[in-house]
Amino acid sequence: MPVAPNLSNFSEFLPGARFADRFAVVVSGQRLDVMTATGRAFADRPAWIGRLMALRNLLVRPFGLKTAVADLPSQQRRIGMFPLLSQTASRIVLGLDDRHLDFRLVVELKELGEGLQEVSATTLVAPHNWFGRAYLAVIMPFHRIIVPAMLARVAGPQG
Repeated sequence: MPVAPNLSNFSEFLPGARFADRFAVVVSGQRLDVMTATGRAFADRPAWIGRLMALRNLLVRPFGLKTAVADLPSQQRRIGMFPLLSQTASRIVLGLDDRHLDFRLVVELKELGEGLQEVSATTLVAPHNWFGRAYLAVIMPFHRIIVPAMLARVAGPQG
């Protein structure tokens, strides 16, 4: 179940955000850094998520929304399909600004002690117009399935 974080705690990442949620997973017996954790979660997506994204892209293309890596600046570093905006030792901020909304995905790594680490993904969204608010409402049920599924890959077996 997602947690609704305090938006003021994340205002530095996306001023004007009107939506936020946070999912977390505890990792045991591994020594991850934030880049490895983010890569495991978001660099490659399972086929079923790829199919959902392809459908999303087909449906929103007529509205002029960004639907492909080709729509992003070529010099910008990405993790999976998400542009990398900033990085510290314990936090990576991914995100994109578009006509209908801006979003940020804040991945944080926290040491819990005794060989445990928490990896969390906080999503922030700032809709710009009615279309952005409608888009957010439509994708939210999928978001609540996709983000935890991708985050769970951090703690899963690596091969």
